[in-house]
Amino acid sequence: MRTLAPQVLGALVRRGADFATAEDAVQEALVEAVRHWPDGAPDDPKGWLLRVAGRKLIDAQRSEAARRRREERVHDEPPPGPTEQSDDTLLLLSRCCHPALSPASAIALTLRAVGGLTTAQIARAFLVPEATMAQRISRAKRTITGERFDTPGDVRAVLHVLYLIFNEGFTGEISLAAEAIRLTRQLTAATATETTAVAADPEVAGLLALMLLHHARRDARYTASGELVPLDQQDRSLWDTSMITEGVAVLQAALARDRLGQYQAQAAIAALHDDAPAAGETDWPQILEWYDELARLTDSPVVALNRAVAVGQVDGPRAGLAVLGDVDPGLTRWDAVAAHLYERADDLDRAIQHYTVAADRAASAAERTHLIKQAARLRSSRP
Repeated sequence: MRTLAPQVLGALVRRGADFATAEDAVQEALVEAVRHWPDGAPDDPKGWLLRVAGRKLIDAQRSEAARRRREERVHDEPPPGPTEQSDDTLLLLSRCCHPALSPASAIALTLRAVGGLTTAQIARAFLVPEATMAQRISRAKRTITGERFDTPGDVRAVLHVLYLIFNEGFTGEISLAAEAIRLTRQLTAATATETTAVAADPEVAGLLALMLLHHARRDARYTASGELVPLDQQDRSLWDTSMITEGVAVLQAALARDRLGQYQAQAAIAALHDDAPAAGETDWPQILEWYDELARLTDSPVVALNRAVAVGQVDGPRAGLAVLGDVDPGLTRWDAVAAHLYERADDLDRAIQHYTVAADRAASAAERTHLIKQAARLRSSRP
């Protein structure tokens, strides 16, 4: 049901149904399925849900039409045909990621409509009250009311929202990283059936590869007590090798299409880290080359920050600090990178200073604790 519900909702929306009304119709169809399917699931579950949801939608439209004098716009149940077998996930994702929506609203609406999460689950994942999240989703629905989508929109907007969801990581009972991977797989499957330029965009596969290659390290990122473990100190035997293998295969297929994008470049960097048996065997020169490519593709200050780390590994910490001087010091991780480079340059006083500032600016308790310990370690090692 969780897989089919977004497809049914997408089909109704594509036919011109109001988003909120169509979602209510799908929910009612799911309730009917819970009541009837225990006696025997239908041969075509999606078709069954689409027919029932269509009837519920028609009932709601007829009731509303009496008040709004739009009875002539109400149609009978759409006849079954090839459309019943199509996957409208891409269309629905495009609507949820509409440019008129803020990133926060687009994320919430995507998780609700396409991810199948409840409002309460989304609220807990983002650590906000359920009422706040409900208002956010309602505002998002009102924003896109009246917009008609006959064809999928900009796939880059969809990819950006999925990327933001993935970066939220794991925040409680719902792993948003895992949810982002699931949704990106759906997007990959949906674009595989498209004949438009969307299907030809290798960045869809690039994003999926990036997620897989990063998520493969999830079990090594924290200790049993919840302390952060930096990449170079992680127990690599805990990495998910099957997920890494899949990510590399997806990436290679995307790169073979010779249309490089930022997600493919980021995935290539992640693959080089995952390929190293130990931190000391990491191919930093090749990683720096990929950061150079990534810098040409995007003017992101975060890319410039990470590139400074790569320069420090290849050309030495002083070279890395020189590059870091051109990066916006207002970035959250700027002081953490500076501390790392100063430590490698044996300037412990400045390293301690930047570790302390970085701890004050940390985005999470685990990161703050790690940075405080780094500063304490250096203080205890000084003569």
